[in-house]
Amino acid sequence: MTSAVQTLSAQALKLQPKERLQVVEQILDSLDQADASIRDLWAQEAQARLAAYRRGEIGAVALPDVIAKYAISTSGA
Repeated sequence: MTSAVQTLSAQALKLQPKERLQVVEQILDSLDQADASIRDLWAQEAQARLAAYRRGEIGAVALPDVIAKYAISTSGA
């Protein structure tokens, strides 16, 4: 941990719980903003898949079939 991070952490721990939560929310929001390009790429991918589906190039799978395929067995086997 760098000295800047240590200093910031020490200062943050002196804050009231509500204030610390506000700091955490701001940090998480800043991380979400960095992912905007990833969201854009996924939106493009979704549009491309929908277009391919409408052209008949790919099919759809019913949700229950997908869930059954990837369900985790709870029987222990």
